Amino acid sequence: MTATVTPPAAGSRTRRAPLPSGDGPQRPKRQTGRHLLLGGIALLWLVPLLWAVYTSLRPYEDTSKHGYLSWPHGISLENFSNAWSQSGMPHFFWNSVLITIPAVLGTLLFSAAVAFFVSRFDFRWNIALLMFFTAGNLLPAQVLITPLYRLYLQIGLPGWMSDSFLLYDSVWGIIAIHIAYQCGFCTFVLSNYMRTIPKEITEASLVDGAPVWRQFFQIVLPLCRPAFAALATLESIWIYNDFFWSLALIDTGDKRPITSALANLQGQYFTNPNLIAAGALLTAIPTLLVYFALQRQFISGLTIGSGKG
Repeated sequence: MTATVTPPAAGSRTRRAPLPSGDGPQRPKRQTGRHLLLGGIALLWLVPLLWAVYTSLRPYEDTSKHGYLSWPHGISLENFSNAWSQSGMPHFFWNSVLITIPAVLGTLLFSAAVAFFVSRFDFRWNIALLMFFTAGNLLPAQVLITPLYRLYLQIGLPGWMSDSFLLYDSVWGIIAIHIAYQCGFCTFVLSNYMRTIPKEITEASLVDGAPVWRQFFQIVLPLCRPAFAALATLESIWIYNDFFWSLALIDTGDKRPITSALANLQGQYFTNPNLIAAGALLTAIPTLLVYFALQRQFISGLTIGSGKG
């Protein structure tokens, strides 16, 4: 008895057995190696933070007698309470709030306006204008400080804005330089994000009679909330942690932000590293709260504008 083989019908697809993959056994090994590498890098980043926590919990007498690499003979929160009271941190925290919030809001507003202009309107110098704003971030702050210092000494302010009647030694001067220095980066990010928004949305509103300012405030800005959340997180951390601008452009110590409070913990002839470590950890708490509050938007904002050209 002979077996007959029926050919496959026309248009039908025949399934083929999958070819054995040579990378199958090696994939778990590669993933394990990547996890070990990433875990090692994360541990290296955490070592300074863990060391600061370990140092801040030990009294200075313990470390001076047994050394910083010894096992602790006593742990307490005394360094944190002393750092909070001796440095006057509540006052400097308030100074940082007065600087950070207006600077972040002003940076996002001005950057969004420029980004809207270069991303929604086509003109000859479109790319050149965007590069001009971005190029400002390529200059280090140390290069700009000398001409900026002389400029601040020549710009006057009314008495209700500055005790010195100048832009120098005033909170307004620090807010202005933060806005000017951070607008380049935010403009670049927001312009890339706004290019992903279909132009048909604004064109439809234009047909309905909506002016440009209404397109900007009521249509484009609400669609940019993820980008604003990510940039607000970054800008809050950067501006809050600034020390250079406040040190160079503010002469009165009581007007400086929280980063200057750590200088009050250093004596002329004696410095307590345990106390400074506790003060540094206290100053980092607001930035951690901002990051954890906007963590999801911050992570999604790392890929802003990369999905579309």
